[in-house]
This record gives sequence, structure tokens and C-alpha cells, in this order.
Amino acid sequence: MGIKERLEAPTPKLFRILRTVGMTLAAVGGAVLTAPVALPAMVISVAGYLTLFGAVLGGVSQVTVSGEE
Repeated sequence: MGIKERLEAPTPKLFRILRTVGMTLAAVGGAVLTAPVALPAMVISVAGYLTLFGAVLGGVSQVTVSGEE
């Protein structure tokens, strides 16, 4: 099964929820990274990891499919 077929195939409910959570985490992390105020280095570091984790979680959840080949 190619990547195009995986993206178009139905996604299980659990992974749809995880995809939404991942994209939300990525959005929150991105918002903190682009905040126009000076933030401590620790907060910026955590926001970077939060963005990365959210993007990976969303991407992996998107290509997970239900059913057998």
C-alpha cells in the first residue's frame, strides 16, 4: 500500500482523536514560539519539543489505516 492510498484510506477513531490532539499541541507550541514577548529559554525549549511531538503524532496518526490488505 503506497502513501497515497494510506492517506486516502479510512483512519480508525482513536487515531483521528490522536491526530487532532497532535495538531493542537503543534499549534500551541508554534504560538508560544512566535509570541511577541520575551520568554525564558526553558519555555522556548519546551515549546519547540511540543511542536515537534505534536507534528509527529499528527503525521503518524494520519497514515494509520484500518482494515487488512
